[in-house]
Amino acid sequence: MRPMKLTGKNIIRTICLLVTVGILWFQGTISAQASDQIEHETGDTEVSTTITDPGTYDNPEDLNTLNTVNRITLTYDDDNGSLNGALRILITLTLIGLAPILILTMTSFTRIVIVLHFTRQALNTQTVPPNQVMIGLALILTFFIMEPTISEINETAVIPFENQEMDQEEFLEAAVQPLREFMYPQTQVKDVRVFMEVAGLEWDGASLESIPTSVLVPSFMISELRIAFWIGFMIYIPFIVIDMVVASTLMSMGMMMLPPTTISMPFKILLFVLADGWSLIITELVRTFY
Repeated sequence: MRPMKLTGKNIIRTICLLVTVGILWFQGTISAQASDQIEHETGDTEVSTTITDPGTYDNPEDLNTLNTVNRITLTYDDDNGSLNGALRILITLTLIGLAPILILTMTSFTRIVIVLHFTRQALNTQTVPPNQVMIGLALILTFFIMEPTISEINETAVIPFENQEMDQEEFLEAAVQPLREFMYPQTQVKDVRVFMEVAGLEWDGASLESIPTSVLVPSFMISELRIAFWIGFMIYIPFIVIDMVVASTLMSMGMMMLPPTTISMPFKILLFVLADGWSLIITELVRTFY
C-alpha cells in the first residue's frame, strides 16, 4: 500500500475529522449530565432541592424569620405609612430621574441659560464659552438662587418626613409649597389669568392659595421666557451698534467684500472685557430674582 502524502487537503480533512469526533463526544457527555439532572428535578417526591423548609408562622413578627424570597414591604398603619429602605431608595432614584424636569420648570435655570446664550450670540464667538461651561454656570447660579428654597424644603418637609411626623401626602404638600412661593413673585398676573381662564377656574388676583400648581407652573414658564428674551434684547443693543459702525466704516472705505462680523468681533470682545461684562450680566441677572 502506498503511503499517503501529507498534502494540504489531507491535513484539512484530518483536522475536520478530529473536530467532528470531539463534537460528538462533547454532546454525549452533555446528554448524560442532563439525564442525571432530570432524575433530580425540583418537585420530585424522592429528592428535594430545598435546603431549609419554609415553615409556618403565627404572627407577623415570625414571618421575617422564615425562609422566604426577597421582598419589598410597605407598612401602613393608621394613615401614617412608613417606608423601608429598599422602597425609599426606589423613590429617591425616581426623584433623581425627575430632577431635570423640576429644574427646567420650577427654578431659575431657564432664565439664566437663555440669557447666557443670548450673550454668547451677541458676542458672535460661536461656541465660546462651550455649552458645558454655560450649563455648569447656569446650574451653579441656580443652586445659589434656590438655596433658601432648598433649605426650607429640607426643614419643613424632608426632616419631618424622615422622623415620621407626617405621611406621604403631607410631605408632598409641604415640599411643593416653598417652590410655589418662589415661583409666584416671578410670575406675571396676566399669564396666571390666561391659564386660569383656560382651566375654567376663578382667581381673586391676589392670593397664592387659590392658584393650583398645574396653573402656576406653566404661567411661571411663560413669564420666565418673556423676561429672558427681554434681557437678551437689552444685551444685544450695544453689540448691534458696534456692528453698524464697523459696517459703515468698511463701506466708506470700499471694502464691501470683507464681512463686517470678522472685524467687529474683536471690538465686541474688547468692549465686553473693558466693561467687565460677565460680572455685570451675571450680577444683574441674579438680582432679578430678589
